[in-house]
Amino acid sequence: MKLREVKPEIRVLGIDDGYYGPEDDRALVVGVVMRGGQWIDGVMSTEVTVDGLDVTDRIAEMVNRSKHRPQLRVILTDGITFAGFNVLDIKKLHEETGLPVISVIKRRPDVASVVSALSNLDRTEERRKIVLRAGPVHSVKTRRDEPPVYFQCAGVEPDVARVVLKRTATRHRLPEPIRVAHFIATGVTKGESSSDA
Repeated sequence: MKLREVKPEIRVLGIDDGYYGPEDDRALVVGVVMRGGQWIDGVMSTEVTVDGLDVTDRIAEMVNRSKHRPQLRVILTDGITFAGFNVLDIKKLHEETGLPVISVIKRRPDVASVVSALSNLDRTEERRKIVLRAGPVHSVKTRRDEPPVYFQCAGVEPDVARVVLKRTATRHRLPEPIRVAHFIATGVTKGESSSDA
């Protein structure tokens, strides 16, 4: 699906993971369906392996089996690492769901540091390729008096992704669907949500 027009109530899926402890081998991942950055239409979830390599497949399954799938126009994720270093392949997720994917990061990522940290895990080369495959890092100021957010995207042009991010950042510089997914995921896994996505 080619995203050309970004309506104010564009159906967006925001995804983030919850808390997991050192003894946990699985982590909760929550998706929140919103109309723009205003109304919640639904919630979905899955689990992924801590420091595994299953996040792309698990999120694709979660999206494709959802009753909300026909309405969705774009997927927003909180970065490309979930449950430690379970690295999301945004290009593969785009291919498997047919939806544009925008991975949002609060601070400019240090790709070299991420790649270096991966050397402590199994299947290092596979993880490294996924990180590099995410493509160039872009930026956008979603709120006038706040710092920019950074993003990588698949299946959507950066200029269109910027419009999506501005439309969905209604109360914070991060898109509201990601923030709500974070609140739900941490609230469920910690018993109370943390304030910062």
